[in-house]
Formats: sequence, structure tokens, C-alpha cells
Amino acid sequence: MSEFNPEKVSVTYLPPASVFSPLDARKYTLTHSDNSGQLFLSIGCHYDLDKLDASMRDEVLAEWVRVMGQYTLSGKVYISGGEFDKNLSKVRYMIFQKEMPLALAAIVNGDQGFFSYFPWLLDAPIYIAFESVHPDFQGIHYFGTPRRYLLK
Repeated sequence: MSEFNPEKVSVTYLPPASVFSPLDARKYTLTHSDNSGQLFLSIGCHYDLDKLDASMRDEVLAEWVRVMGQYTLSGKVYISGGEFDKNLSKVRYMIFQKEMPLALAAIVNGDQGFFSYFPWLLDAPIYIAFESVHPDFQGIHYFGTPRRYLLK
């Protein structure tokens, strides 16, 4: 995993979202620059679709959802819809798996103020769906809780 550096995270709140609202369906869009290593986190009531690179599809999308009364941070990453062959899909899958802790650290620490309003969410489960037409590279993976990614 790449080392998380909070100085490399730029956070943007998409109105009407703020540091303390909304809780239900709070959405995160995480993108990055390969050149600078900078991470860009948008927090809002909707995904920041303007930030997505349609040719790369290397973003992490996540949102808070309530499942049977318990909040879960539910995310997704795009591996392949058929435009990437199986070998490239495998590489993308492995990169997303390797870099997911860094991405989650950026989301959790980038929205750290939110957790001061809702501290119980630090112990909510995180599930990330890997979306692919290739069965070997699709599925839902458990990534612990936000507390695991919070800088001490």
C-alpha cells in the first residue's frame, strides 16, 4: 500500500452537504492525479460525476447506507465492463485491492470532522463492490471499519 499523506488530499463539499450533514446517502467521490499523487475527495448528496475520467475509470465511489438499521459504508470500483481484456482487468483488480486502504484512509481522514458528529460510524463496516464482467474480478469485499484508517 502507498503511504497515506493527509497533505495530498484536497476535500470539496458539494452543497448542500457540509461537515455534519447529510448522514443518510452521504456520498464520496475519490479521484487522483497520477502525476502529482494528489487525491481529490468530493463529499456530497450526489457523486461528483464531473471529476470522473471516462477512459480511466479509476475512481472510488462510496456512500453511507442503512442496512437493517445499521449504517454501512458501501463503495464500488469499476474493473471492467468488457472494454478491458481479462489480463488488464486482473491488473486493475490487483491495483484496486492494493490501493484500497489508501483510498479509504483518504475518505475517512478527509471527512474526519463528520466522525466527530457521528463517532459511532467509526465502527461501521466497510464493503466495497468490485464491478467486472469477468467473474474472477467481481464481488464484494469487507475492508474493516473507518477506525482502522483514521490517523492517530
